[in-house]
Amino acid sequence: MNTATETARFAGLIGQGVEAIETPALVVDAEAVNRNMQRMAEFAEKHRLRLRPHAKLHKSADIARLQMQAGAVGICVQTVGEAEALAAGGVNDIFISNEVVCPRKLRRVAGLAQMLKGRGGRLAIAVDSSEGVDYLAQAMALTSAVIDVFIEINVGQNRCGVAPGAAAVALVQRIVPRPTLRYAGLHAYHGGAQHLRSVAERRAAIAEAAQHVAVTRDALAEAGFAPPLITGAGTGTFNLEAASGLWGEIQPGSFLFMDADYARNERDPAQPAFEQALFIKSQVISVAADHVVCDAGHKSHAVDCGLPLVHALPGQPDLTYANGGDEHGILRPATPGGALPALGDTVWLIPGHCDPTVNLHDMMVAVRGGLAEGTVSAVVRVDARGA
Repeated sequence: MNTATETARFAGLIGQGVEAIETPALVVDAEAVNRNMQRMAEFAEKHRLRLRPHAKLHKSADIARLQMQAGAVGICVQTVGEAEALAAGGVNDIFISNEVVCPRKLRRVAGLAQMLKGRGGRLAIAVDSSEGVDYLAQAMALTSAVIDVFIEINVGQNRCGVAPGAAAVALVQRIVPRPTLRYAGLHAYHGGAQHLRSVAERRAAIAEAAQHVAVTRDALAEAGFAPPLITGAGTGTFNLEAASGLWGEIQPGSFLFMDADYARNERDPAQPAFEQALFIKSQVISVAADHVVCDAGHKSHAVDCGLPLVHALPGQPDLTYANGGDEHGILRPATPGGALPALGDTVWLIPGHCDPTVNLHDMMVAVRGGLAEGTVSAVVRVDARGA
């Protein structure tokens, strides 16, 4: 609810032990986050890639600024509301990696571009239709700002994006004459490849995507519009886009926190090892003979990628989580006859999907020193919750 009372309640946690965090609460292991951030920055630097992390993961201006301090050139967002919220929090280089065609929203885009120009910032957006280019140009004509425009091509997910090749050339030809639109390159993101379970499947998907990118790059170059930049890639495949030599910028997001779904992927040894850093702290509120109930239900975690995993700390029993409804989770022993936690015990959960889980919370509590005996080091506002 983002009220002053709620903010004050969370802020009062700083310096206290983990036990002071009321449940259910979204908790991040600050040290694991920092290690994940550093590993990704080192990878991008080693491979001479621009790093533009996707902020739809954390929706936090504070975290976005930390990522830029660690080497990111800017951030991606997926909605106009996310862009506005993070810009209001001081983020100056933003790419809306999605199509926007609503005139009202485009007027907001234009206003944001004007604001960022005034403080030396930059706004970019993706398009995949001639109408989208026209609507964007009409909105931007009301400003003195220039917006960077990336043409999104369909590289295999069959979601947004024009067909590779000639269709992209036609869009560039529509962009170039517009004085407030600056042709910035190609957006080539294969979201469907990120959670293919085997390394072989992911490699095959990105190999196909790379073919689409190469065909489009060559068609644009032949027409005199060689793309200044090709951007894309996610946490599951960024090393593959890097190895192709085609992409100049990568957009991984989930690497910072990770989740249960990414944990199911076969790890590619060509990637850095990222640690689980996002947890839900919950408490056992009811005990029965063969199960216990915790206070973290579907209002605390997203279920689109499955139910959460139970993260057992040393000395805690191995448990499984089952659907208990909006406010409850059913916990059972992972093996028949196994131990159960007691009434009042803390249980840590790993959400199935990090991005929409974060969107269910107003605040994230950052902890240093581990989940068992750590101390609250910061409280991070989810600035773009619901945006």
